[in-house]
Amino acid sequence: MPPAGGFENVKYKRNLPFRGPSGLVILGGVTAICAYGFYRIGLGNLEKRELQRENVWSRIHLVPLLLAEGDRDAYRRQLAADAREREIMKDVKDWEVGKSVYNDARYAPIDKIVIL
Repeated sequence: MPPAGGFENVKYKRNLPFRGPSGLVILGGVTAICAYGFYRIGLGNLEKRELQRENVWSRIHLVPLLLAEGDRDAYRRQLAADAREREIMKDVKDWEVGKSVYNDARYAPIDKIVIL
């Protein structure tokens, strides 16, 4: 017969130790980290856009200066080329410095053609 007061309860529950955060906690952490990362990407995109805008405007403002510098350089080179031509061709009679060697209308540019 059973003992007085009955038999002892059967322990059927598993006794597992706590093994880290739950899935919801991990999901919340990953979500928070991703949200912070997207926030930083957004800030970086804003900064990059501002730098590109500044770059474009600086180029726009520098274009006249660069064009003028290029024109001065081309003019200086043309003067140097004319001086070299003058020195090389000083002994040739009726030589005009800077004039095209092509005297035929066939070789002249369209805007230089004179029809008689």
